[in-house]
Amino acid sequence: MVILGGSGSGKTTILRLILGLYRPDQGSIHLAGHDITALRERDLFEIRQQMAMVFQGSALFDSLTVRENVGYRLWEQGRLSDERIDQTVRESLQFVGLEDTIDKMPAELSGGMRKRVGIARALASGAKVLLYDEPTAGLDPINTCTINRLILRLKAKGVTQVVVTHDLETAYRVADRIVMIHKGRIIFEGTPEGLQRSTAPAIRGFIEPGSLSAEREAFPSPDNPLY
Repeated sequence: MVILGGSGSGKTTILRLILGLYRPDQGSIHLAGHDITALRERDLFEIRQQMAMVFQGSALFDSLTVRENVGYRLWEQGRLSDERIDQTVRESLQFVGLEDTIDKMPAELSGGMRKRVGIARALASGAKVLLYDEPTAGLDPINTCTINRLILRLKAKGVTQVVVTHDLETAYRVADRIVMIHKGRIIFEGTPEGLQRSTAPAIRGFIEPGSLSAEREAFPSPDNPLY
């Protein structure tokens, strides 16, 4: 699923709600058959182990090598031997095409490479659900394409993924389903093709920011509704 919307629309807040970092004022959030809004912190911790986050800024530890960053969660859990963790780290880096960076420091990597290491770290954790916060933000078209291909490869492996973005190219390419939010409200839920066909002014204004719909979205009136 892709959660699409402009800056400040509430996309990242949704990820924080899924992770249980925020508690909703109303409604419920279900993950793996559990209503996580009703769980105690101890039980929520166990549910969080099924999820991993790929942060917008990669969030790598500058003082740790790529190997140590990717395997960090596994070493913290202490459930596997160092040899098994090292194997998992190598397999995850190989998946994102960066096995040769295993002993490098984050400062030695490009922005696109750091994003891929972030994906490798999430993958190494064994999480069943991956959450992405603007995975292609600040990347050039080549690196954007690389990240999108990795998301599609993980989808083919059966990994559940929620991608928050304002990048239409990424949304169209990777999404099975799109939810678009505007000022904290859901204004669309459906397929990428359905989004492209929508005539709602707020949606057209996002897709075609230079259009008349964009002007109507910016200056709504009773005779000129948003939705």
